[in-house]
Amino acid sequence: MKKLTLPLVAFFFLALSCSKEKKNQITFEPIPVKYPETYRDTSIKDNYHGKIVADPYRWLEDDRAPEVEEWVRRQNEVTFGYLSKIPYRNAIRKRLEELFDYERYGTPFKEGDHYYFFKNDGLQNQSVLYRQTSLDGTPEEVLDPNRFSEDGTAALGAIAFDREGKWLAYQVSEGGSDWRFVYVKDLENDRLLPDAIQWVKFSGIAWWKDGFFYSRYPEPKEGEELSAKNEFHQVYYHRLGTSQEEDELVFADRANPNRGFSAQTTEDERFLVVSVWESTSGNAVYFKDLSKPSSDFVEVVGTFDNDFVLVGNFGGTLLFRTNHQAPKWRLIAVNAEKPDAGFWEELIPQSEDVLESVDLLVDKIVATYLHNASSQVRIYDQKGRFVNSLQLPGIGTVGGFSGKQGDPEAFFSFQSFTRPSTIYRFDTRTLKVEVFKEPELVFNPDDYVTEQVWYESYDKTRVPMFLTYKKGLKKDGRRPTLLYGYGGFDIPVVPRFSPTRMVLLENGGIYAVANIRGGGEFGKEWHLAGTKERKQNVFNDFMAAAEYLIREKYTSSEKLAIEGGSNGGLLVGACMTQRPDLFRVAIPRVGVLDMLRYHKFTIGAAWATDYGRSDNPKDFDYLIAYSPVHNVEPAEYPATLVMTADHDDRVVPAHSFKFIAELQRNQKGKLPVLIRVETSAGHGAGKPISKTIEESADMLAFMLYNMEENVIYTEQPSELSVNQQ
Repeated sequence: MKKLTLPLVAFFFLALSCSKEKKNQITFEPIPVKYPETYRDTSIKDNYHGKIVADPYRWLEDDRAPEVEEWVRRQNEVTFGYLSKIPYRNAIRKRLEELFDYERYGTPFKEGDHYYFFKNDGLQNQSVLYRQTSLDGTPEEVLDPNRFSEDGTAALGAIAFDREGKWLAYQVSEGGSDWRFVYVKDLENDRLLPDAIQWVKFSGIAWWKDGFFYSRYPEPKEGEELSAKNEFHQVYYHRLGTSQEEDELVFADRANPNRGFSAQTTEDERFLVVSVWESTSGNAVYFKDLSKPSSDFVEVVGTFDNDFVLVGNFGGTLLFRTNHQAPKWRLIAVNAEKPDAGFWEELIPQSEDVLESVDLLVDKIVATYLHNASSQVRIYDQKGRFVNSLQLPGIGTVGGFSGKQGDPEAFFSFQSFTRPSTIYRFDTRTLKVEVFKEPELVFNPDDYVTEQVWYESYDKTRVPMFLTYKKGLKKDGRRPTLLYGYGGFDIPVVPRFSPTRMVLLENGGIYAVANIRGGGEFGKEWHLAGTKERKQNVFNDFMAAAEYLIREKYTSSEKLAIEGGSNGGLLVGACMTQRPDLFRVAIPRVGVLDMLRYHKFTIGAAWATDYGRSDNPKDFDYLIAYSPVHNVEPAEYPATLVMTADHDDRVVPAHSFKFIAELQRNQKGKLPVLIRVETSAGHGAGKPISKTIEESADMLAFMLYNMEENVIYTEQPSELSVNQQ
């Protein structure tokens, strides 16, 4: 009898456990969906170099038309009706609120006699700007963007202080639009000046004396603010106390309407540097010596073959980070008296790693590199001689160093996939680094691990991928996995923290980030290998990543979701139309999905260096071969949640509208294909926390439910489900 005691006790607790698990087990019944009928105008056709292409949903491009607004309303009604029936949607939202609810600090910086920093108490829609007279002083509120609008959809854009720290100029975006208003605050008297600038877009704020330089477009026609092409960018100078109509035109090019201009002044305000761009890659550079009132602009480079990024100046010498004759970037010095290329001096040569950013601090040059998509920091003297490297906590991403050339200290941030930004103080003389601000969390980052794996793409190119998951993961091919990618515009995808991903990781899932071609992880050649007629490399790299995850038994097609935004939305759209069998769930967010007409809206023409244009016969052939809108055919598609926003004037929502209309018409499988249209939101920048949480909860609930996954939280987040080990 004694030998039976432990087994009986174990059986008793097992019975209780199974009873509790059965209570929390969800039955995954299909949620019925009836898609709204979408009118097809079969008379709309275009002739592309002799090939006739139908565009039956052209009417959806007018997103302000009453019939389009009604179509959006009906689509949202179906989508939110579906989402409301997912049993754990609300529990995920509550858990996200807990994960987002921690104090977040931005990197401190000094202006005048004060230290400034941004701080979010946790669930504030927008972070608040504070200042204090010393690092341990009492914070004083300077600017609270949460007061810009009642619903938190007005957001703060770029900010800039004058040289003495008396005035603060700042940009405000409404409803997520790229359009900005510029206002000025008198910091000494805590009052808003009457100065107000509008129709600003793709612009910084560059102070000089008692005013600032900025870039703007002409005022668009009424009703076309969010869709009309952006042309005739110009640089102006605004003097405080005057009206915008009195602003001085400083730089323009009336012969080239698609060119844009970015104006910067050096820290000492001696030089005005104007960067001229036609696309997202390559720029010309001109400068003007502001210490000489009658000086003209001087050309540093007049072509668009390479990128030049102003770092600062040492007296009469301008420093640029460039990929000119250096695919992985280098630092050069340009003498203002002899700016011709023959006189350029190389301070820091190209290395094996990508030189991502450069900061000038006292007598040091601080260079941040990407080594296999993770940050490294190296210190040089003003002659470019190596001094030392900074020791970082591990695989992660360094945020830019804040500090002026005369400051004895600077600050920087470091984050990873499982750790939010920690702020570090850096002594520029001793090179000592110490933690300044560290967040308090409601989860333990040490429970998770990030590894970097390498896999072969279809043409044998080796591609790296980050995998983040809970320690002790079982490679049984059953792990819910979210694969993320971007692959474009020379933009690297680096380790960053997101509370949204923690929900997946807590539920035994995997978050995978593929560093595919087209991005900036390995320099210019890696970028160019994923552009124009080589764009299919990007999609192949991503699909090969999915196949690797399945082959190595991290997951299976039934447990694999793909996600990407903007150019990443194109990535998802192309992959799910080329290999619908490979994925269970697809989340294309604010995607570029109509590749034949993308260049006809807002700033789309600037993307042609990556994509090409359909009005070019050679480009048309490969664009139509992968354009998601034009490659939807009758098939069994993954469960799809297309996500866009009504104020997105970067990638207009017509892309998403057309794509979902074709998907709903051609879906032959049983999985839902839906569109979620956010209101009073744009491409993503400045989105309030409340909207971020709602969107993330909907995305995760949709993904996990269509994978038939239980979650570890119900209405009582501590309760465990049967699926988790």
